[in-house]
Amino acid sequence: MKVSPEIYKDDQKLVLLAQKDRNAFGLLYEKYFERIYLFVYKRVQDEAKAGDICQEAMLKAMFNIKKYENRGAPFSAWLYRIASNEVNLFFRKSKKMVSVEIQEKDLKDIMSEISLQKIDDQDQQERLIAALNTLKPEHSEIIDLRFFMRYSFKQIAEFYNITEANAKMRVYRILERLKKGWKTK
Repeated sequence: MKVSPEIYKDDQKLVLLAQKDRNAFGLLYEKYFERIYLFVYKRVQDEAKAGDICQEAMLKAMFNIKKYENRGAPFSAWLYRIASNEVNLFFRKSKKMVSVEIQEKDLKDIMSEISLQKIDDQDQQERLIAALNTLKPEHSEIIDLRFFMRYSFKQIAEFYNITEANAKMRVYRILERLKKGWKTK
């Protein structure tokens, strides 16, 4: 299918094409597969599993493209939500824990955000990792998006289809829980 470069830039036009002709979904697939794959890989840390999960997410998106409605959020938010659901399904089925590669800088950012002293202290960083491991999966996902994947509040809002203010509120409530848990230890 030959499409002009201008249409390729406009997701809504590509979605409309794909809703009329499922073969046109290939254009969306080409545009987003790598980003979705990296998102999934960051969560599962296994290339083969990430490829399988990403493929499944893209298939679900293709088969459900006619149900997609533009509600003001970018089309990519819909794809990320499907991919996130597939990752969660994978972990439920395999009864595995989500693992996230944590950089020291990311830990320091969280420690700074919750006003912890001694952010260079290895023991404090290990305590933070332990505290992060106790978060509910949905809270862990928000922290992962914000601090490890470097999503802006606007991107988090689009991901969850909520307002930017609500995204900020969720992040800061989770950080507040971490801070309170820190003080009780």
